[in-house]
Amino acid sequence: MGLFGKKMEIPSASEALPGRTERMPIAGAHVVTGEAFDAPFEGHGRILVAMGCFWGAERKFWQAPGVISTSVGYVAGHTPNPTYEEVCSGRTGHTEAVRAIFDRSVTSYEEMLRVFWESHDPTQGMRQGNDTGTQYRSGLYYYDDEQKALAHRSRDVFQERLSVAGLGKITTELQSAPEYYFAEDLHQQYLAKNPNGYCGLGGTGVSCPIGLTEA
Repeated sequence: MGLFGKKMEIPSASEALPGRTERMPIAGAHVVTGEAFDAPFEGHGRILVAMGCFWGAERKFWQAPGVISTSVGYVAGHTPNPTYEEVCSGRTGHTEAVRAIFDRSVTSYEEMLRVFWESHDPTQGMRQGNDTGTQYRSGLYYYDDEQKALAHRSRDVFQERLSVAGLGKITTELQSAPEYYFAEDLHQQYLAKNPNGYCGLGGTGVSCPIGLTEA
């Protein structure tokens, strides 16, 4: 157990809650863009990340030029189709995540990586600011080999920038995109529905360059 009784270690599969077979029902369209949450999105790019409380993280992406749809959910755990309460218990192994869909003619995966690295502090382990627990860990999940290469390269470039600034080591979890479970409707575009709601998202103040393959 860590700060304020929060679990700071990911449970094993045998220790995790059993979950359920039913998917979380998602209704309507994106509150900000009007686009669907769950569609083929053929021809568009996508990025899947975790960067602390997903309310503020999702807003960072829907505000980015070229992003057409975002959603929040849970990834990288053991419990199938978990609820918010289960994830917050620390007994599912999931982290709060954001999936963003973007128009490749307007923006790029590298630009999405810049938004990711600059919008939170990826050096904090099982926490983000005052939010503590395994569900707040930083994560970057790639969909193919090209994204994998760019994700690793971007981490290395950003680590160089952090080190120059006297900051710590990146603890971000990098792995192939796991199954993405949608969070409940009330969490989707939460800060658009509740403009004065809690964000909890911070950054390091360090910039991450575009053109990461050549940085």
